[in-house]
Amino acid sequence: MVTIEQIKKLRDATSVSISLCKKALEDSNGNEEKAIEYLRKQGAMKAASKAERATNEGTIAIKIKNNKIAIVKLACETDFVAKNENFKTLAQILAEKTLEGKKPEDMKDDINDYVVKVGENIQILDATIIEADSSMSSYSIGSYIHSTGKLAAIAILDGGDKELSKDICMQIAATNPQFISPDEVSADLIHKEKEIWRDQLKKENKPEAIWDKIIIGKEKKFREENALLTQEFVKDPEKQVKDILGNVKIVKMMRVSL
Repeated sequence: MVTIEQIKKLRDATSVSISLCKKALEDSNGNEEKAIEYLRKQGAMKAASKAERATNEGTIAIKIKNNKIAIVKLACETDFVAKNENFKTLAQILAEKTLEGKKPEDMKDDINDYVVKVGENIQILDATIIEADSSMSSYSIGSYIHSTGKLAAIAILDGGDKELSKDICMQIAATNPQFISPDEVSADLIHKEKEIWRDQLKKENKPEAIWDKIIIGKEKKFREENALLTQEFVKDPEKQVKDILGNVKIVKMMRVSL
């Protein structure tokens, strides 16, 4: 019978997943040397050596349960693997486990087992949980993932429904707002922008007497373009996002990209 100590020793020596170490030892009747040979034949040790290779492709997975949202960014080496349905399924499984409270380090076995199959470096770049305030009498959670799998957004609304929350997520993904409301734009950011605007006006030889008036207009436009509520609604540019929300409030939003 294979012991936990044997599995741990083999894993420390090879960096291969616990499940593969266990199988290798079982197939080798507990003989460590034969287990290592087994792993070499399976390509597992070669896969472990890939961990330092660049991961410039990948996909995003989102799972929602009750008032919680799990977002996982899973990276790989090539676009070929990123588009594979098995890779996308792995990302969904990892998102489910994140929702259950697992950390990236708890999911190494899932990653290592898949590395053996595809021969690429696979890495969890991020695993995040966002929670809606369960004390809200009515809330809706929405998510959107672009067809490329590399761009996603989530939104938590106080009120509304699934369709509205998805529309808001598509808006967030398309326009990348930095704030929910114009009044959330920080004074420091406005100060930096004003310095840039003054330099621009000076280069354009605008009369200094009208700078303040022009800057007031620029500040208003800057706040509105960078705040979700005052952006043009992508599905109907004649309206702003706040117009389609009515009395519904946006509590949280997040845009994620690879």
